[in-house]
Amino acid sequence: MATIQKLLIANRGEIARRIMRTCRAMGISSVAVYAEPDETAPFVREADEAVALPGRTAAETYLNVVALLDAARRAGADAVHPGYGFLSENAGFARAVIAAGLTWIGPHPDAIEAMGDKLRAKRLMADAGVPVLAGFEVNGSHGLAGGVRDLGLPVLVKAAGGGGGRGMRVVTDEAQLEQEILSASREAENAFGNGTVFVERYLERARHIEVQILGDRHGNLVHLFERECSVQRRHQKVIEEAPSPAVDEVLRRKLSEAALAAGRAIGYDNAGTVEFLVAENGEFHFLEVNTRLQVEHPVTEAITGVDLVREQILVAQGAPLTLRQEDLRIKGHAIEVRLYAEDPAHEFMPLAGTVLAWEPDSAIPVRWDSGVETGSEVPVYFDPMLAKAIAHAPDRAEAALRLALGLERLRVHGLATNRDFLVNTLRHPAFLSGDTTTDFIERVSPARSREVQPAEVGEAALAASLEAQARRRAEAPVLRTLPSGWRNNPSQPQRMAYRHVDAEVVAQYERARDGSFAYTVGERSGRARLLSAENGRVLLDVDGVQRTFIVTRRDDQVFVQTPKGEVVLSETPRFPVPEIEGVAGGYQAPLPGKVVQIFVEQGASVSRGDLLLTIEAMKMEHRISAASDGLVKELLVEVGQQVDGGQVLLVLEDPAAGDGGEGSPS
Repeated sequence: MATIQKLLIANRGEIARRIMRTCRAMGISSVAVYAEPDETAPFVREADEAVALPGRTAAETYLNVVALLDAARRAGADAVHPGYGFLSENAGFARAVIAAGLTWIGPHPDAIEAMGDKLRAKRLMADAGVPVLAGFEVNGSHGLAGGVRDLGLPVLVKAAGGGGGRGMRVVTDEAQLEQEILSASREAENAFGNGTVFVERYLERARHIEVQILGDRHGNLVHLFERECSVQRRHQKVIEEAPSPAVDEVLRRKLSEAALAAGRAIGYDNAGTVEFLVAENGEFHFLEVNTRLQVEHPVTEAITGVDLVREQILVAQGAPLTLRQEDLRIKGHAIEVRLYAEDPAHEFMPLAGTVLAWEPDSAIPVRWDSGVETGSEVPVYFDPMLAKAIAHAPDRAEAALRLALGLERLRVHGLATNRDFLVNTLRHPAFLSGDTTTDFIERVSPARSREVQPAEVGEAALAASLEAQARRRAEAPVLRTLPSGWRNNPSQPQRMAYRHVDAEVVAQYERARDGSFAYTVGERSGRARLLSAENGRVLLDVDGVQRTFIVTRRDDQVFVQTPKGEVVLSETPRFPVPEIEGVAGGYQAPLPGKVVQIFVEQGASVSRGDLLLTIEAMKMEHRISAASDGLVKELLVEVGQQVDGGQVLLVLEDPAAGDGGEGSPS
């Protein structure tokens, strides 16, 4: 039996940190590899050793087999763990690792190869008696229309070489089929290095349920029950849980037996996941086998008590499974959410930038698998997931509410996130009742943002104002002991003005002899007492009720963490600031990226909703469509060009007036 001494993690972010935790527990040294944008990331600093991969993009770094093996050689690693995504399901990479004399932490390359070809995988599963969905591989446009008509609309275009929602498109209109296939193929090529796609029948109102399996090299194979991953956006999982609220013991047995049959059919010998679509009538169909660790593996760990990364390493060393099927039990319920840097108000557009503050509330028992900390940079080149949050509780409702509270109490400032959307989903009656099919987000439409009440905004403004005055007093070079706002004669109250969304919020306060403050915020007046204010953490008594606020500032932005969540204020300058005039009719890049397609020419006439161009950024394609009818007055970019966020791409003008209004990307 081999003994791993030093393990190279061919991945980044939270999964690299997660693997390192188990390595430390097992006494194994860890080696990180990193692209240039990740040089200061937490996972690089926390590794025992780290090796730079020259380049900035995934293709240059985390998908570069030669560079990864060279890093392993230079660091003296004797094993490689691929994490998930990137090369984790690449049989060629697995074989190259083994050929280099290193231990591969994953299933045998033959199993990866068999399941990597999704159509071949379906044939194997059908032969093993596992129900499958009808589909076909895309080979140019030959037979495409006929194949889709045989399946019937809607259909799903799907990447053959990877998962995670990349390279997936639902097609409801045959006229859009070829364009969606091209787009899915480009996205798959960028994410996985494989642009092959296929088409299969799309089941509406189904549930996405998967079974965790674990095998060894001695013929042992067990399942660790099911997970449900039906709450998805753009075919990417957002919320996962174990066990599924829709699976009873009979269905659990059928799904588990099918998953084990799938594993035996390919001689599976590590951690893997067999995915199914389960219809409303309980019938289920095989989707795929993910021959790697899943993003959502923590919920299985929570309900079984099994460290899946540890089991992966033990199996890779040649050890037999220490788990017996009869000893595995489901304990309680676990739910995981994926927290992304993205803007829910603009169709969840991914964002890049600096995490100004990151601080989970340690008083709430939630597991945080994060890739960031305060000061971390979220680069434009990679997936914008910040963290996974996992709650485990005796029952499903308690797990959901505990997780919602943990998210509300999380300090995450500087970038827009999907945090409030996740909280609204977890607290929604439809979710709490278990009504979670794959169309949940479109059908239920949980609110994308939190409705902040005026009283909370007012208290946040008051907390920010009193924290600022306390800080100014503490930093005053002279007369520091004088009360804030002190005058020989009575004068006007001190005043600070902010904007919250589109409304002005004015906080006025005047210090009394007993140290309290008479305040007015909007139409509310009363008395407040600042009990403490250290490092932005404010304990404030407002009209007899104590609350803690945490104030973080960046330029004129003020982020206030209240007991209910984040309130973002903009401090109004005392004197007018000149504004930069925008380009009339200009369409701007929503974030830095590369122009991959242009659908119009200068002088062309376009109609509202027409696709103008697409930009590839953060492993996804972003479409810029016309907000109104117009003429292309200026086309300022070309295919292949790198653009900055906010850069004007093209200008439309009103064909009648000769001067259009402000454009907006969609």
